[in-house]
Amino acid sequence: MNLSEIETFLTIVNTKSITKTAELLFLSQPTVSHRLRSLEDELGFPLIIRKKGHKQVELTTKGTEFITLAERWISLWKETQTLQLNQEQMFLIVGCTDSLNTALLAPLYRQILRKDYRMDLNIRTHQSSELYNLLNNHDIDIGFVYHHLHYKNIISERMYEEKLYLVQSDRPAIARPLVHTDELDASRELFLSWDNNFQIWHDRWLAASSRPHIAVDTITLMNRLWQDPTNWIIAPESAVIELSHYRPIYVSRLKNQPPNRVCYKITHRYPKLTSERAVSLFETLLDEFLSNRDIRIPIGQVFGKSLFYKDSLSSQSGETAFEEIDAI
Repeated sequence: MNLSEIETFLTIVNTKSITKTAELLFLSQPTVSHRLRSLEDELGFPLIIRKKGHKQVELTTKGTEFITLAERWISLWKETQTLQLNQEQMFLIVGCTDSLNTALLAPLYRQILRKDYRMDLNIRTHQSSELYNLLNNHDIDIGFVYHHLHYKNIISERMYEEKLYLVQSDRPAIARPLVHTDELDASRELFLSWDNNFQIWHDRWLAASSRPHIAVDTITLMNRLWQDPTNWIIAPESAVIELSHYRPIYVSRLKNQPPNRVCYKITHRYPKLTSERAVSLFETLLDEFLSNRDIRIPIGQVFGKSLFYKDSLSSQSGETAFEEIDAI
């Protein structure tokens, strides 16, 4: 077996077509067929069922069973290439959604880069469903997602949970610590679909009255487009803190509270040997980071451009309500 034969087989599995595989790999169809037959001859059993006149390829029973072995073969080949680089310096590929990368994990990344952990980071931003596929193919070493999907070779662990809040500008249309969505002008909403549960909740309480004024898919773009003080956002705790870095905001709780947003850590059941040490260190640092992340959000008061930690609140006075965040 060689790399080209295994890659050709896995591409056929994905495309279910010799023709499409040839196009994707920039090969002729006879070359694709030759590689497949060479692999079958070495294995001693057929991988696909050949039927004249059928455009789609069907796998044999053994062909289906061979998929997992082929994926692990590719993974081992990638690890071999990594070993040729630097054996002392750890290397970790992290896959994450935009809001988690920007609003939650960026301080952890900075900590790792600032201290001498001898770890190089490759941080990739994707949608949750894409991250499962990337991890399944060993294209990332660890991932953080908002959807719990079932994959045979992926371990999913509940990592983090956070509430969602109503966020208005420093000139709020409704200056109260507790607000119902019926009181909001839905046409002034800046919308980001935080996860499936939030989307369902949003469709029930807000989508029926009016579509959002602006819908985006990143926190950075949301902040850049927030120009009108009458706009408002429903956002999770980490996004609220991120927005407060750039502008003064007014935060309220919602009477018809959205479901909490849950984050899952995903790892491969058969991790790459070259990344095990880096994954273990990253998980330790992540646990420490989350356990020390002790933040309170001021409710019913304009604030911004600073974080409100417990140890900085002892000198605060007045009737302001604060919402304590449980990190885990």
